[in-house]
Formats: sequence, structure tokens, C-alpha cells
Amino acid sequence: QLQASGGGLVQPGGSLRLSCAASESPFNINSMGWYRQAPGKQRELVPSISRTWNTNYEDSVKGRFTISRDNAKSTVYLQMNRLKPEDTAVYYCNTVMRWGEVYWGQGTLVTVSS
Repeated sequence: QLQASGGGLVQPGGSLRLSCAASESPFNINSMGWYRQAPGKQRELVPSISRTWNTNYEDSVKGRFTISRDNAKSTVYLQMNRLKPEDTAVYYCNTVMRWGEVYWGQGTLVTVSS
């Protein structure tokens, strides 16, 4: 199970930090990541991070978002800075297990608006 938190309403240029805690052992988790889905759009990968801390960012968030993970706590974080209205979406965390199974969190809404 994944429990995400940290979404909310923020003004353009502001910051938010999302957290997602997994109930699985960190030894069984390969990558962790954040996806987002805006109204009328497909879900897209925002950043992901492997168990060896290799990261992969979607172009529009490079330099503004930072993903990190605490392996001891099986938790992944997403620090979002300089938020834009187009970042508005429901953000989902996911984990990819060693054996390939993928788990999804329940989603947390991020709204960037003045």
C-alpha cells in the first residue's frame, strides 16, 4: 500500500512537498516515482528514482522539481518549486517491485492558481 500526502492549493511560483510512504520492505522496491494526470490528459511520468538513486525527470519539471527517497522508510518525496498553473493535476506515486509488480497510491491533488 502507498499513502501519499502533501497536495493542496498554492499560488504560482510557490512550493509544495509531496510524500508517499510504502508499506513494503525497502529491499523489495526497485524504483519509486510520481505521475500526474491533469483533466482531459493522459497520466504522465514526472520523475522517478531507482534504488541506486538514478533519477529521470520529465522535461517540463527539470530544474524545478526534485525527487528523493528514504530507503529506510520506503518513502519517496517530491519537492516542487516555482510551480506553474500547468502543474495542476492529481499526482500519483508508484513503486515498481523487484519482481516487476507495480503499485499505485491514491493520488493527491495539486492546484496552482492565484
